[in-house]
Amino acid sequence: MTTPLLGKSFIGYSRSSGIEPCGNGVQPGTGTQLEPAYCSATPEEVGHAMALAAAAFPVYSSLSGKTRAGFLRAIATEIEGVVEDIVERGQLESALPEARLRGETGRTTGQLRMFASQIEEGSWVDARIERADPDRKPIPKVDLRSMLRPLGPVAVFCASNFPLAFSVAGGDSASALAAGCPVVVIAHASHPGCAEIVANAVIRAARATGMPEGVFSVLYGGGRKVGQAVVKHPVTQAVGFTGSRSGGTALMATANSRSQPIPVYAEMSSVNPVVILPGALARGEEALAEAFFGSLTLGVGQFCTNPGLVFLPGDQGDAFLAKLKSLVEAGTPGMMLNASICKSYADSTAAFAATDGVTTLARSANEAGPGQGAPAVFVVSIGDFLKHESLQGEMFGPATLIVRGSVSEIEAAIPKLEGQLTASIFASPEELAAQPSLVQALQQRAGRLICNGFPTGVEVCNSMVHGGPFPATSDGRSTSVGTMAIFRFCRPVAWQSFPDAALPAELQEANPLGIKRME
Repeated sequence: MTTPLLGKSFIGYSRSSGIEPCGNGVQPGTGTQLEPAYCSATPEEVGHAMALAAAAFPVYSSLSGKTRAGFLRAIATEIEGVVEDIVERGQLESALPEARLRGETGRTTGQLRMFASQIEEGSWVDARIERADPDRKPIPKVDLRSMLRPLGPVAVFCASNFPLAFSVAGGDSASALAAGCPVVVIAHASHPGCAEIVANAVIRAARATGMPEGVFSVLYGGGRKVGQAVVKHPVTQAVGFTGSRSGGTALMATANSRSQPIPVYAEMSSVNPVVILPGALARGEEALAEAFFGSLTLGVGQFCTNPGLVFLPGDQGDAFLAKLKSLVEAGTPGMMLNASICKSYADSTAAFAATDGVTTLARSANEAGPGQGAPAVFVVSIGDFLKHESLQGEMFGPATLIVRGSVSEIEAAIPKLEGQLTASIFASPEELAAQPSLVQALQQRAGRLICNGFPTGVEVCNSMVHGGPFPATSDGRSTSVGTMAIFRFCRPVAWQSFPDAALPAELQEANPLGIKRME
């Protein structure tokens, strides 16, 4: 390990002196506690971190896009310098394979650089110019110019299933920092060591690029104690969260109960329905089953885009199901991220299996060891599916529910689903042309529509939407992946009748930054 782990929070550029233990990292499967023990930030330290963030905001938010971009790029470089430490500790804390950890590190540094390019170019501020017209009748027109400005300090909660890309320096932190907002991160108990390694990298980058102290802090102590205190704090102006539905809704309630309510951008729960039409089956049922099984079991099913619900024509698809059954029965159990997720998976699959009308198509014939999850597939008629609201729930693991009914019944059922991150449809071009209402129904329920493909795999780019109607996210107008994520942490501000020299550079008449503007 290049840098020794101390088990203490980062309060700006200082380390916590708290001594109240909040737990060790734990090796999945064995339950072995990993050193060091981590200590919770004290209430005074939480207050200090928030005061530093408040003081940093006017300085950091006024920096040029180019300067903030240099900070983001420096973070990426620092993280790349400790990738071996990340891989070593990450395998111990999460049981994720080396290739996944290296890939997730690359995704993390890539999105930091993506946001750096976005803010360096500058057009993201959506500058709009309405010039004065003193001769307009019946009343003169005033000069009015607007653009997006950062909200203020943002609380970011790390995700259990992504120790890098949705954690300390992940998408929420990257987009908030890009917008000009200081960030206070609440570390996740599943990977405290990875959090400390990455936090050290961010702090080194902040110091090296001359960022104000308080632009970044990382607090240990859990969401219920420290996290809730940060959300309640009057300095906090927005929240980014990826996790359970219960955790997200609890934060929403806290944020709404403040004297000044603030937005919570929570990604919570999605089963990502897949609709398979006869034309897709005609192309090859066994090949389709193999591709589906690969998506279902990727990462032991612990992705928010895992395909947990499949609509299949009731009078077709027998070969698809037969092949899927054989794949599941031969499937190998995999180590899950932590004991809590493993237990939840076992409980949810047991509940599905015990629901009236549900039959178990297949379970892995290979016995799952401690901390492991094994593939499972259940089948239900569309009528019984609609009778039991619990069957819309997320199993969060390598399990799925096949719902069988006619195409017309499937179309009628889609509007009754909860909000989803994704919805996939497998069909021929002729079927798509003949089923516009089905596609429209899927559009109303999901943030990303996929044609003839499975939902696992989220491209980090300008056009990605990783969000959807509640409960997929708390605000279906937003995305937590891609450059549009920056808009969560901004608000529009207008300047009326200001002299040119007093305007932000983005709005000045000469357009000194050379950005694209609406005028």
